[in-house]
Amino acid sequence: WSPLARGRLTRDWGTVTERSANDNFGSRLYLDSDRSIVEAVTRIANERGVPRAQVALAWLLHQDTVVAPIVGAAKPHHIEDAVAAVELELTDKEIEELQQPYTPRAISGH
Repeated sequence: WSPLARGRLTRDWGTVTERSANDNFGSRLYLDSDRSIVEAVTRIANERGVPRAQVALAWLLHQDTVVAPIVGAAKPHHIEDAVAAVELELTDKEIEELQQPYTPRAISGH
């Protein structure tokens, strides 16, 4: 339900936004260990010359269990990134690099 991890996948790990500074629920969702995922998204985006959002959404679209990602667009470029992600084909190596640091956790907030 948060394909861009409340924007964390689209910016450097330590960046504080108005939302992140005031998002009490969101602050409980992410761990310091998630930093490596953000760094992997950043590396791949930089290598490809595309925005981080496109890489994160392209990864999501490669998942068999996702049939309709929810994209909360607040700006026109959010829609442009979502559309471009459909055409972005990640390699098996890139998918592995994005998935490797992830650790499953319990559902939060429900």
